[in-house]
Amino acid sequence: MNKSIVYYLTLAVSIFYAGDVIGQSTVDSLFTALKKTDNDSLKIRLLIKLSGEYQYIDIGKGMEYAEEAVKIAEDKNLVWAKPKVYSNLASLNSIQGDLASSIKNNNLALNLNFQLKDSLSIATCYNNLGTEYYSLGKYDEAYFYHTQSYNLANSVKGRDSRNAKLKRAISLHNIASVFKELGQYDRALDYFKLSMRMSEEIQDLEGAPYNYSEIGDLYMKQGKYDSALTTLKLSLRLTRERKLSINEVEPGVLIDIAKTYMHLKDNEAAVRYYDSASILFTKTDNQFGLAQVSLGRGLLFMQEKKYAEAQKLIEKSAEVAHRLNARTLEVECYQNLSMLLEEKGDYQKSLSYFKHQSQIKDSLFSQGMQAKLLQDQIQFETASKEEQIKALTKMEQLGKDEVKKQELISNILVVAVALTVILLFTVYRSGQRRIKINKLLLEHQDDIKKRSIELEQLNQVKDKFFSIISHDLRSPMNALSGILDLMDKDRISPEEFSKLNKELRIQFNHTKTLINNLLDWTLLQMDKLKIQMEKIELSSLIDTNVKLLTSLHFKEVKINNLVTPQTLALGDTNMINLVLRNLLTNAIKFSEAGDLIEVASKEEGASIIISVTDHGVGMSPAVQKLLFEKTAGYSTRGTANEKGTGLGLILCKEFVERNGGKIWLESEEGKGSTFYFTVKKFS
Repeated sequence: MNKSIVYYLTLAVSIFYAGDVIGQSTVDSLFTALKKTDNDSLKIRLLIKLSGEYQYIDIGKGMEYAEEAVKIAEDKNLVWAKPKVYSNLASLNSIQGDLASSIKNNNLALNLNFQLKDSLSIATCYNNLGTEYYSLGKYDEAYFYHTQSYNLANSVKGRDSRNAKLKRAISLHNIASVFKELGQYDRALDYFKLSMRMSEEIQDLEGAPYNYSEIGDLYMKQGKYDSALTTLKLSLRLTRERKLSINEVEPGVLIDIAKTYMHLKDNEAAVRYYDSASILFTKTDNQFGLAQVSLGRGLLFMQEKKYAEAQKLIEKSAEVAHRLNARTLEVECYQNLSMLLEEKGDYQKSLSYFKHQSQIKDSLFSQGMQAKLLQDQIQFETASKEEQIKALTKMEQLGKDEVKKQELISNILVVAVALTVILLFTVYRSGQRRIKINKLLLEHQDDIKKRSIELEQLNQVKDKFFSIISHDLRSPMNALSGILDLMDKDRISPEEFSKLNKELRIQFNHTKTLINNLLDWTLLQMDKLKIQMEKIELSSLIDTNVKLLTSLHFKEVKINNLVTPQTLALGDTNMINLVLRNLLTNAIKFSEAGDLIEVASKEEGASIIISVTDHGVGMSPAVQKLLFEKTAGYSTRGTANEKGTGLGLILCKEFVERNGGKIWLESEEGKGSTFYFTVKKFS
């Protein structure tokens, strides 16, 4: 969540309710006072204070107290309390990342504040709505609300002037944040400095840390990472030195420092700062903050090409964001998951995450439109109430004739400004929509291009395999035909037949393996293979394959099954069986007569790693890179001149991955090879 939101919302709560409950400074004393009183007005004030205290201890408990305050205010129809309880609930919604609920509750508070003619509270709601739309990326609407808040706070005089000045400082800070996101860095920096000077004039201790934090983020966007680190660490130091009660700023700054270190490729330092932020979020049971940390750590793993760990953390963050209704964080998670799976080459799942991200964005837009409709319903009343407030102030200074004149001029100006703003918004939004549409078209073109390349590659593989079929099936058939012809003419002796029979058996074994692999490959491409997950007794399955392959008399090699009996895995038995058979066949193919082949396993977390080791010819690094490539189909003859197609290992990779595992190898020329693959452990 944007740090400006936390800054504004927490200050807003303290401004509205400071002094409401004298002497109740701790949670225990507040809770005791709540139990003792029957006064509804006092109960609401105590519940608001308790919810504010619990946002630093247990955010869920804070939400319960805030919702209880809303219920009492509605049941008793306490007009003065309703805007306060809805504004308080909106601030907690924002801290949890639930921006849609926050916008709804702030709109309710805004309408009620107009009825009460409370200028400062109206300015508060405007600023609050601006920060929510800022977090949704709707910077035009955010800018509109922040400037409205500034102008309204600027019109307040007399006893509320200090609070009004604080609100103006906050509005300037938030307007600067909008300019920062729009890339207008010089203008944003000027506004941040102006906001900081205004905060210093009224001794607002929170102003400097928040402004330095945003300036650090500005430097990070410009790629000035050293300046960003210096500024962010200054913000962190001021926060700790001043012992700010608004301790949400500290984990936010820690996360920004971690992001900066990630840009600098110093992942070790980034992890340290993410750990520090996690400790603070854990203390307050802030699930939204912990989800932000999980996403950040996932991106670090993604940068290090540790895709499995990265995917696990980002999916965890997305799950929490979904539960909290924190849609912007959920969108960011699925956007990064789509990029991660694209890097892994899993384009189908990447596209699925991209579509899911788009659906959530559409949902956010729909929720935003609903909130906008609610705002439009009170727009006329809003303009009317603002003018009434201004008129009440001016009536004390001007005569009746002057008031009427000023009202006329003001109405004309309001209409002119409104028309100008509407025109500017229309032009701006039209430009933004065109940019987004062009971007989507380019993305779709890239996607179509990638699919076209992939289809072309698969077509090449298909052509290659048809060529293999036409060649490798013809040889054994011709040989068989020739032998049968000789036998029919009685031109072959028993000794010659025995020798030819052995060679023919080898050719037919190769042909049978080829046909089985081609059938499995065809079913894979047609997506006809259905996975049946079940318990697999690995040692028994390996013994079955060892006996089968030994009986075929490929070579006089010894195969040792080192897998412990009762080692249980979870997967599709037929697929795992094919993987084992192919890997053992390859090991025999590249071993010399008398060599030893070993099959072993070890448990690692929720997986079992199975290895097939031979001591044969091995292979070079260049060959290793080609083995699992669909378009390569690399094959070479074995030590006894056995032929291959290169299809077996491609099938192995497909089947292992469909069972939720991965496959790799280690090899050295002249010393042999070890193929590894993982399966899930049965539980």
